[in-house]
Amino acid sequence: MNAAEQANNVQVASKIASVVNLFKAQFPDVRVDLKPWMNDPDTRELVDPDSIDIGFHFPGRSRLMQSRSILIQIRFYQDPLEGYRRAIGVEAAGYDHTGQQWKVSTVDNWSFEGATQPTSDSADKLKYFCRQVLELFNKTN
Repeated sequence: MNAAEQANNVQVASKIASVVNLFKAQFPDVRVDLKPWMNDPDTRELVDPDSIDIGFHFPGRSRLMQSRSILIQIRFYQDPLEGYRRAIGVEAAGYDHTGQQWKVSTVDNWSFEGATQPTSDSADKLKYFCRQVLELFNKTN
Protein backbone atom coordinates (compact mmCIF):
# COMPACT_ATOMS: atom_id res chain seq x y z
CA MET A 1 0.00 0.00 0.00
CA ASN A 2 1.27 3.48 -0.75
CA ALA A 3 3.40 4.85 2.08
CA ALA A 4 1.38 8.08 2.04
CA GLU A 5 -1.75 6.07 2.91
CA GLN A 6 0.00 4.05 5.63
CA ALA A 7 1.22 7.17 7.45
CA ASN A 8 -1.90 7.23 9.61
CA ASN A 9 -0.20 8.21 12.87
CA VAL A 10 2.91 10.07 13.99
CA GLN A 11 4.86 6.91 14.80
CA VAL A 12 4.35 5.32 11.37
CA ALA A 13 4.92 8.63 9.56
CA SER A 14 8.19 9.05 11.47
CA LYS A 15 9.35 5.56 10.52
CA ILE A 16 8.48 6.14 6.86
CA ALA A 17 10.54 9.35 6.97
CA SER A 18 13.39 7.36 8.51
CA VAL A 19 13.16 4.77 5.71
CA VAL A 20 13.45 7.56 3.15
CA ASN A 21 16.48 8.99 4.95
CA LEU A 22 18.12 5.55 5.19
CA PHE A 23 17.71 5.02 1.45
CA LYS A 24 18.94 8.51 0.60
CA ALA A 25 22.00 7.90 2.80
CA GLN A 26 22.95 5.05 0.45
CA PHE A 27 21.68 6.61 -2.80
CA PRO A 28 21.63 10.40 -2.31
CA ASP A 29 20.52 11.41 -5.82
CA VAL A 30 17.09 9.70 -5.74
CA ARG A 31 13.69 11.38 -5.76
CA VAL A 32 11.11 9.86 -3.40
CA ASP A 33 7.60 8.78 -4.37
CA LEU A 34 5.33 7.99 -1.41
CA LYS A 35 2.49 7.06 -3.78
CA PRO A 36 4.03 4.63 -6.29
CA TRP A 37 0.73 2.85 -6.97
CA MET A 38 -2.01 4.30 -9.15
CA ASN A 39 -5.41 4.68 -7.52
CA ASP A 40 -7.50 2.64 -9.96
CA PRO A 41 -9.59 -0.49 -9.25
CA ASP A 42 -7.24 -2.89 -11.07
CA THR A 43 -4.17 -1.66 -9.21
CA ARG A 44 -6.02 -1.53 -5.89
CA GLU A 45 -6.82 -5.22 -6.28
CA LEU A 46 -3.11 -6.07 -6.45
CA VAL A 47 -1.89 -3.87 -3.60
CA ASP A 48 -0.94 -5.59 -0.34
CA PRO A 49 -2.63 -3.78 2.59
CA ASP A 50 0.06 -5.22 4.90
CA SER A 51 2.94 -3.41 3.24
CA ILE A 52 4.44 0.04 3.03
CA ASP A 53 5.45 0.79 -0.55
CA ILE A 54 7.86 3.54 -1.56
CA GLY A 55 9.27 4.38 -4.97
CA PHE A 56 12.70 5.88 -5.52
CA HIS A 57 13.63 7.42 -8.88
CA PHE A 58 17.11 8.22 -10.15
CA PRO A 59 17.61 11.31 -12.33
CA GLY A 60 18.35 8.93 -15.24
CA ARG A 61 19.10 5.24 -15.61
CA SER A 62 21.59 4.30 -12.89
CA ARG A 63 24.42 2.23 -14.31
CA LEU A 64 25.32 1.08 -10.79
CA MET A 65 21.77 -0.02 -9.93
CA GLN A 66 20.90 -1.12 -13.50
CA SER A 67 17.56 0.66 -13.19
CA ARG A 68 15.81 4.03 -13.33
CA SER A 69 13.40 3.39 -10.46
CA ILE A 70 13.32 1.12 -7.43
CA LEU A 71 10.15 -0.02 -5.69
CA ILE A 72 10.58 -0.92 -2.03
CA GLN A 73 7.90 -2.96 -0.29
CA ILE A 74 8.17 -3.42 3.46
CA ARG A 75 6.00 -6.42 4.35
CA PHE A 76 4.30 -6.80 7.72
CA TYR A 77 2.60 -9.50 9.76
CA GLN A 78 -0.13 -8.74 12.28
CA ASP A 79 -0.34 -11.43 14.95
CA PRO A 80 -4.05 -12.03 15.59
CA LEU A 81 -3.55 -13.39 19.11
CA GLU A 82 -0.81 -11.18 20.52
CA GLY A 83 -1.79 -8.09 18.54
CA TYR A 84 1.73 -7.05 17.61
CA ARG A 85 2.73 -5.99 14.12
CA ARG A 86 6.22 -6.61 12.84
CA ALA A 87 8.14 -6.30 9.60
CA ILE A 88 8.75 -9.75 8.11
CA GLY A 89 10.71 -8.69 5.06
CA VAL A 90 11.71 -6.12 2.49
CA GLU A 91 11.30 -6.65 -1.22
CA ALA A 92 12.94 -4.42 -3.80
CA ALA A 93 12.68 -4.35 -7.57
CA GLY A 94 14.53 -2.23 -10.12
CA TYR A 95 12.76 -0.93 -13.22
CA ASP A 96 13.67 0.98 -16.35
CA HIS A 97 11.79 1.85 -19.56
CA THR A 98 11.73 -1.82 -20.59
CA GLY A 99 10.21 -3.11 -17.33
CA GLN A 100 11.52 -4.96 -14.29
CA GLN A 101 15.28 -5.53 -14.45
CA TRP A 102 15.89 -7.27 -11.14
CA LYS A 103 14.34 -8.09 -7.77
CA VAL A 104 15.56 -9.12 -4.35
CA SER A 105 13.73 -10.28 -1.23
CA THR A 106 14.88 -10.57 2.37
CA VAL A 107 12.13 -13.14 2.90
CA ASP A 108 13.91 -15.63 0.68
CA ASN A 109 17.69 -15.83 0.25
CA TRP A 110 18.65 -12.18 -0.30
CA SER A 111 19.90 -12.92 -3.82
CA PHE A 112 19.19 -10.81 -6.88
CA GLU A 113 17.24 -12.28 -9.78
CA GLY A 114 16.51 -10.80 -13.17
CA ALA A 115 17.78 -9.76 -16.57
CA THR A 116 20.39 -7.43 -15.08
CA GLN A 117 21.78 -6.89 -11.60
CA PRO A 118 23.23 -3.98 -9.66
CA THR A 119 26.98 -3.82 -9.20
CA SER A 120 28.17 -5.74 -6.14
CA ASP A 121 28.86 -2.50 -4.23
CA SER A 122 25.37 -1.16 -4.98
CA ALA A 123 23.78 -4.51 -4.15
CA ASP A 124 25.59 -4.48 -0.79
CA LYS A 125 24.29 -0.95 -0.11
CA LEU A 126 20.74 -2.06 -0.86
CA LYS A 127 21.06 -5.10 1.42
CA TYR A 128 22.45 -2.89 4.19
CA PHE A 129 19.46 -0.57 3.75
CA CYS A 130 17.10 -3.58 4.03
CA ARG A 131 18.73 -4.69 7.30
CA GLN A 132 18.35 -1.16 8.68
CA VAL A 133 14.65 -1.08 7.72
CA LEU A 134 13.97 -4.38 9.46
CA GLU A 135 15.75 -3.13 12.58
CA LEU A 136 13.81 0.15 12.48
CA PHE A 137 10.40 -1.52 12.39
CA ASN A 138 11.20 -4.42 14.71
CA LYS A 139 13.09 -2.76 17.52
CA THR A 140 11.31 -2.84 20.84
CA ASN A 141 10.53 0.49 22.45
